[in-house]
Amino acid sequence: MTEQIETTSLLAQARTGSLKVSSRDGDSLGSVHALMVDKRTGRSTYAVLSVGGFLGMNRSFYPLPFELLTYDAAEDRYVVTIDRRLLEGGPSWANNPPEFNQAYADRVASYYGVAPANIA
Repeated sequence: MTEQIETTSLLAQARTGSLKVSSRDGDSLGSVHALMVDKRTGRSTYAVLSVGGFLGMNRSFYPLPFELLTYDAAEDRYVVTIDRRLLEGGPSWANNPPEFNQAYADRVASYYGVAPANIA
């Protein structure tokens, strides 16, 4: 019997801590920790935001569908287009990241009310 290895078309890109993120009100939220990129299309499907913390402690990470971010070229930052409270109530982790499989991607998309990315 051959064991089948489940693969995903999602690739976590290198850390991107220098990309600033703010709320739509202009308040600083944190930074883009990583970009989740579809291996087949090269499109960024999720941004993992790093919010809060001091000197790397007590940070939380929030996967956000990339379509809920806009780029502000004048300020060289990304702006979250949803209410901050909605983001802070969404799927997140502090220490152990979840397995970013199709079920988790569907959960994130459902929470934000966007079409799920097919990462299978």
